[in-house]
Amino acid sequence: MRVAVIGGSIGGLTTALVLRDVGFDVEVFERTPAVLQGRGAGIVLQPDTVRWFEEKSRVSVDQVSTSASRLRYLGPRNTIVHEQPGSYRFTSWTTIYQPLLDDLGLRHYHLGEHFVGLEQDQDGVDLRFVGGRRERAELVVFADGISSTGRRRLLPEVEPSYSGYVGWRGTVPEREITAETLELFLDSLSYVVTGDSHVNLYPIPGANSELGAGQRRMNYVWYRNVPLGPALDELLTDKRGFLAAVSVQPGQVQDHYVAELRSAAVAELPPAAAELVAKTAEPFIQTVLDIVVPRMAFGRVCLVGDAAFAARPHAAAGTAKAAADAWALGAALRDADGDVPAALAVWEPQQLALGRNLVSRVQDMGRRSQVTGTWTPGDPSLLFGLYGPGR
Repeated sequence: MRVAVIGGSIGGLTTALVLRDVGFDVEVFERTPAVLQGRGAGIVLQPDTVRWFEEKSRVSVDQVSTSASRLRYLGPRNTIVHEQPGSYRFTSWTTIYQPLLDDLGLRHYHLGEHFVGLEQDQDGVDLRFVGGRRERAELVVFADGISSTGRRRLLPEVEPSYSGYVGWRGTVPEREITAETLELFLDSLSYVVTGDSHVNLYPIPGANSELGAGQRRMNYVWYRNVPLGPALDELLTDKRGFLAAVSVQPGQVQDHYVAELRSAAVAELPPAAAELVAKTAEPFIQTVLDIVVPRMAFGRVCLVGDAAFAARPHAAAGTAKAAADAWALGAALRDADGDVPAALAVWEPQQLALGRNLVSRVQDMGRRSQVTGTWTPGDPSLLFGLYGPGR
C-alpha cells in the first residue's frame, strides 16, 4: 500500500518512518525547496518523541539530547524559590530532524512539492501539487503543521485562535554565559514566574548539535501578553514589512522591539534570566495559538500533529502529540490489516480525545500564568506531559 505524507518536519518524518516500519511504501512531500535547517529552538523530549530512537533508529537518545536532573524556580536576585528532583531530556529542532531524515533517506523525501488539492474515491486519493506533479496513494497523512494546507482544504471553517500572548524565544551559546548564571541553569529545567508572565529555560545541544561542555546552548521562551489588534499586528510585522501569521524569524524582528525586550528583562526578571535575554543575538517571536478540530479522519485522509490540534507549549507536548498520532496510526493500520477506512475509524476517537484534553490543559496553564497570576511553583498540575501532568 502506498502512503503519501504531506509535510517533512519532525512529525511528518516520524509518521513516515513508523508507517514504513509497519510495511507500507511511504513517500514524503515537503514544500520547501531545500532540506530544512535551523528551525525553532529547544524541544523537550517525551516518551513518544524518543520512542523511534529507543526502538528503531541507528542513533540513540543520548546522541541527540542534553539532560537535567531537577526542576527549579528562580525569584528576585536569583534566589531559588522552589526546587525538586526530576528527569528531563532536551534537544533542538535541527538535532532531532537530521537523524530522522537520515533514517528515512532522501530518495523518499521530495523537496519543493507544495500540495494544493485532492480528490478521493473508494480505492485511493489523487493529490495535486503546485508544480504540476500528481500522485496517487491509498492513504494520505497531512503532517504539515500549524498552517496546514490540508486542514484548510478539509476543514475550511477551522481557524486558529490567538491566546492573548506571544512567546519570545532565543538561545545563547554556553561559552558566552557567566559562570554564575550557568550554574543556576545548566542542570535544570528552570522557570521564572512574574505577575502576568513566565519564562521557561533549559539547556539544548549546540548550533551544530554539539553536546560537550562549553558547546551547548541555553534556550528560553518568555511569554508576554499582547492584545489582539493593532499592537499585535505591528509586533508581528517583520523588517520586510510582512505580517507574520505564526512567527517572526530570527533577524526579522523590528529593532525597537528587541531593545524593549532587553530593557524589560532587566526591569522584570532575575539577573540570570535577564543576562540570557540581553545576550541573545537574534530573539524571535512565536505567536501562541489554539487550534481544535472536530475531525481528524476523512475516508483515506487524516491529519496528525499540529495540522489537527495546535496546543500551547506549556505542557511541552506538541512534538510528542505528533509522534503519538503516528505510533497510534501505525498500530491501527497493522491491526486492520491495511484496511485504511476501518483503521482510521478506530484511530480517530482516541486521538481526538488526546488532542482535546491537551489543549484544554494548556489553556488552563496559560490562564494561570498570563491572566490570573495563580501559577504556583511546585504545583504538580503544572508539570510537562502529553497524557497529563508528569505523564
